[in-house]
Amino acid sequence: MRAVLAFAALALGSLRAPAQARPLDSARAPQAPKDTTTARVAQEIEQRRAAGEKYLPDADNFSFGDRAIAANTRVDGPIAVAHGNLDVYGTVDGDVVALDGNVRVHKGAHVTGDAWAAGGSVIIDGGVVEGVRRAIAGPRPTVPDLRPAHPLGTWESAKLVIGWFALLTIIGLGVMIFAEPNLDGVVIALERGFARSFWLGLAGQLLMMPALLVLVVALAITVLGALLIPFAIVAYVIAAAGLVTLGFLAVARLTGGALASDRGTTSPRGVHLRALFLGLGLYLGIWMIAALFAWNPVVGAILRAIAIAVVWVAATVGLGAAIASRAGTQRAGVGSGSHPTTDEFAWQTPTPVSGVAAATRKQVSSVR
Repeated sequence: MRAVLAFAALALGSLRAPAQARPLDSARAPQAPKDTTTARVAQEIEQRRAAGEKYLPDADNFSFGDRAIAANTRVDGPIAVAHGNLDVYGTVDGDVVALDGNVRVHKGAHVTGDAWAAGGSVIIDGGVVEGVRRAIAGPRPTVPDLRPAHPLGTWESAKLVIGWFALLTIIGLGVMIFAEPNLDGVVIALERGFARSFWLGLAGQLLMMPALLVLVVALAITVLGALLIPFAIVAYVIAAAGLVTLGFLAVARLTGGALASDRGTTSPRGVHLRALFLGLGLYLGIWMIAALFAWNPVVGAILRAIAIAVVWVAATVGLGAAIASRAGTQRAGVGSGSHPTTDEFAWQTPTPVSGVAAATRKQVSSVR
């Protein structure tokens, strides 16, 4: 029985001891890695100093997280914590500072310097602060988030693909309505040579930035040209994007034309429109498959790489065809004499043998 009572008394004593114990000095408190948190705290200190808070010490003097100065201890200041609370039970010879936290001076504590709290409060709970007590509340300064961006989920990726399909569909409708002859010209250039269009498009991609640089340098020679540089850059970017888009739409129409049928369609434009939609759906369907596997990092990355490669090849070939056809304005046979000019005498019988006269049109005379 005595042993049981002794054990119970020991257990109660062990439970009571932590409640009466003062927190130890957390000079050895775990700190965040210096390579990330120190840089962020230094930037936040510079922003607050620029706003007028000159009292903040350097970032090297800060510890991260909560810290306590134990009772019956004496430490030299300044004592500074960032993103945590500072509890003082002992004596600090100097200033105490809390950045984005509170300073609490408990009963029996003594601070010979100032007590500052930036983004928190200074709480005097029976202690003594000989210097100035100042608390500056308000929103925290804007510090860029250094955490890596979270990858898009399955639904976000699928919505992105659907949005691109809708955008390209609208652009394709506009091209079919207002610039169908240009689209036909690019398709003809594709049919004439796939490899030639690819290499020409690759060269166009490599020379796109040097050409823009040459344009800017040429305009910078004169005062008037220097004023036109911003407008020239915008026009150049729009023209380059237009060529790439026109070429990709032509590749999509040519690809869809190999799969589409003309059943139920009475006009060539209807066939071309169906082929365009089918081609866009085919290319963006590859992206949709990759989006559906976004939950799997390995499979999703492989499918995205395949989609990027396929679309890049299509865009490169389309760009080369657009350049070769001068945005669809130059077609095969135009101006080469391969197609005879139609006039009012085109109905006459040709004369393959010398000496044989061609038939002439009968003249209908009116009898009065």
